[in-house]
Amino acid sequence: MARVAERLPENVPGSFFVDSSCIDCGACRVVDPDHFRAGPRSLSIVHRQPRTEAERVRALMALVACPTSSIGTEPKQDAAPGVAAFPERLDAEGEVYFCGFTAERSFGATSYLVRRSEGNVLVDSPRAAAPLVRRLEELGGVRWMFLSHRDDVADHRRFRDRFGCERILHARDVTSGTRDVERKVEGDEPQRLDDDLLVVPVPGHTAGSAVLLYRERFLFTGDHLMATEDGRRLEAARDVCWYSWPEQVRSMEKLLDLRFEWVLPGHGGRYRAASAAAMRRELEGLIARMHCL
Repeated sequence: MARVAERLPENVPGSFFVDSSCIDCGACRVVDPDHFRAGPRSLSIVHRQPRTEAERVRALMALVACPTSSIGTEPKQDAAPGVAAFPERLDAEGEVYFCGFTAERSFGATSYLVRRSEGNVLVDSPRAAAPLVRRLEELGGVRWMFLSHRDDVADHRRFRDRFGCERILHARDVTSGTRDVERKVEGDEPQRLDDDLLVVPVPGHTAGSAVLLYRERFLFTGDHLMATEDGRRLEAARDVCWYSWPEQVRSMEKLLDLRFEWVLPGHGGRYRAASAAAMRRELEGLIARMHCL
């Protein structure tokens, strides 16, 4: 639990605060940028207190999503509305959900649920919190668990044990903690999981990074591709490229062969283009910038 005694002095006065245990994962800023932002010490802070009930619920969602319980309230508020808001539907059709409940072992990485009649897909691992697990059951469980790379696997075994899902990870990113995954992707060619699901290896951030394309509309990108936190443009993070920046640039160029309108990353902001053509233009701009870094 967040400690009032360790409340960061940069927080604005009011009930919500961030304490010094923050790891600067950015999860709260993605969930609720109206009230949380990066502070001067590379830690998140509350820059504006909620004023309405809807804003309060949004801030409670950020509190629930925080992987290190670094967000608190004084006096203490009931977090139940924030808990109940997850998974959060991102699209009007109710196919894609943001799971919330990020895990410290994945440095607060975002995870998603794709709801499909042919079987749901959990993209990367959230924290296996009981309220989230119950809600995933209500939404139809998990058939596949796609792990975009080695860093965001968190509670993958607990989800496997609960749902019997088939876990998918590229062989180059398998470690001692993921040796037992059911499907290890090999090589660099795209591979179909189903008619509407395509795994595309994109080495760069890690040797075994991969993205998942759903229905030529949603691209789940792990830490390969993200947007700025304000969602205004696409970006790639060279400072956390653990394997090869030239390979990441080449992998980014491969994405020009795909059609999609959404970028849903593990870290960083989400990005939604007006069309697949608009997304391609934005991606071309990013690639040009990457060649200059």
